[in-house]
Amino acid sequence: MNKVLIKKPCKTNMQSGLNKTKNWIIEFPFDTTLKKDVLMGWNSSKNTKKQLSLSFSSLELAKNWCNRNNYDYSIVDEIKRTFKPKSYASNFANNRRRSWTH
Repeated sequence: MNKVLIKKPCKTNMQSGLNKTKNWIIEFPFDTTLKKDVLMGWNSSKNTKKQLSLSFSSLELAKNWCNRNNYDYSIVDEIKRTFKPKSYASNFANNRRRSWTH
């Protein structure tokens, strides 16, 4: 039986939006060795499943797809994001612990 990984994607570090983190994705593990191309020096492989990423709106849909297509799956738990409320005015508060450096 083939193995796949079901997880929620992480938020990118380059942007603050959370739009692409709502769906569950299925990734196929990379289990073959890479071969170096003689001419260009690029790494290549005969396994193209590493390039696939299937997206589902819920965890149950992803599990059902795996069961229908005979894939053994493991689920990576979702990491909850902690929200720390901040405001621009707190930079100039009188009770700041550190001095303002600008």
